[in-house]
Amino acid sequence: MSMEKRISRKDLWDGAGKAGLVLGLVSSAYVLISMLLSKLNGSTGMALLSTVLAFLLWALKFGGCIYLMKLFMTRFAAAHPGCDNSDTFRFGMVTAFLSALIFSAFDMAYLTWIAPDTMSQAIETATEAYGSMLPAESLEAMQEMNFGQISFFTNLIYCFLFGTVLSAILSRNIPSRNPFADNRPTSTPDEQ
Repeated sequence: MSMEKRISRKDLWDGAGKAGLVLGLVSSAYVLISMLLSKLNGSTGMALLSTVLAFLLWALKFGGCIYLMKLFMTRFAAAHPGCDNSDTFRFGMVTAFLSALIFSAFDMAYLTWIAPDTMSQAIETATEAYGSMLPAESLEAMQEMNFGQISFFTNLIYCFLFGTVLSAILSRNIPSRNPFADNRPTSTPDEQ
């Protein structure tokens, strides 16, 4: 039976849209909180605390996104009784694409309008470090690059691939497969 007969495309995209929105917002919130933590400079103790908090926040976001993806895939499978592992994988893949799209758009907006000085500082640092090794044309090209667009496509590809691999891993057991389902006797011994 094909997926279209069991699960409509509308149901797939509707569920994946909601899940993708949540995952994209979680990743976007991580960027904002990380930006606020980076402002906690000053004494050595604050820098160390900021580094530890940044790592803990990253681990929380990483584990949280995996947990949320599994939760959304499990709920999708439970809401659609005819769902099999390939349907769950498709749901996860669409969710990964939509969350990657939301996060990439946020990151591009962040780098373009909210914190454009971040990229200009990075370019200045790279120019100072490698300026003597690069020809003048390369330095000019580097300064004319639109890092917001580069960041958008880089994040879109990376997040989509990560989400797709995660979906492939998680969907192997969502819904759980019973290896003995086909080998059950049709009647009990007492009925024979």
